[in-house]
Amino acid sequence: MTAMTHTHSWMLVVPGLLVLAATLEGLWLTRHAGTYDWKSFFASGGDLLLRLTLGLLPLGIAAGLLYKLWEWRLYTMPLQKIWPWILLLIGQDFLYYWMHRADHRVRWLWATHSVHHSPNTLNLSAAYRLGWTARLSVAPIFFAPLVLIGFPPPAVGAVLAANLFYQFWLHATWLPRLGPLEWILNTPAHHRVHHASNFEYLDANFGGVLIVFDRWFGTFVAERPDIVIRYGLAGAPNSNNPIAIGMREWLAIVHDVFKAGSMRAALSAAFGPPRGNH
Repeated sequence: MTAMTHTHSWMLVVPGLLVLAATLEGLWLTRHAGTYDWKSFFASGGDLLLRLTLGLLPLGIAAGLLYKLWEWRLYTMPLQKIWPWILLLIGQDFLYYWMHRADHRVRWLWATHSVHHSPNTLNLSAAYRLGWTARLSVAPIFFAPLVLIGFPPPAVGAVLAANLFYQFWLHATWLPRLGPLEWILNTPAHHRVHHASNFEYLDANFGGVLIVFDRWFGTFVAERPDIVIRYGLAGAPNSNNPIAIGMREWLAIVHDVFKAGSMRAALSAAFGPPRGNH
């Protein structure tokens, strides 16, 4: 079996396991909580299916740039040793923090990332609703420093995938707080705040595996018992059509760019802060 076949197999096995876990959660919540948004569940599945289908196309914009930058690397990290992997894990999570923060501050990036924040209920199925237009995004270019110092793009991609896999369980709202681990790790409590559309919680807790970068750079907000969390995108229509969900912000960008009265206004409409709050 070739390496390409192995890659394609994992592209199906891992998402399949995630969907299975989300399905079991849905069945459990339906029985014990009496409610579960199955329409949203299937919308997330549709987004995942579209993303996997488009994943068969050639590399996206940013991924192609990373492979080009690899030719200009300053060093080649000895990945047969432990310390480069530790450096890669920490460095990737640090850069993930800044990428995720930009996802909320740059409209071109928000156009895809907003899909992840579109569910009005938070559960495991929301974890793999990541937006099927990701190949239009240049967000992965944030990991260019890792490639330039000598980490090959496949290794960077693998650690990023592991980061996203870790975040899967953070979307289970029934999990409790985790005591002292809350100071270091991103946890379900911290991620509930990140997904909340309450004004008090907007644009907070961008960490992937670690929460320490949010604490250091002033974007950490603790969950408060006196606030009832609202999820979803403020002011956006509640749709369960994965195509409509994926295109909503892109169409809004096109509309705003064409009605802009100047080049500066057009650039702001595409790459400035997102319109309104999520």
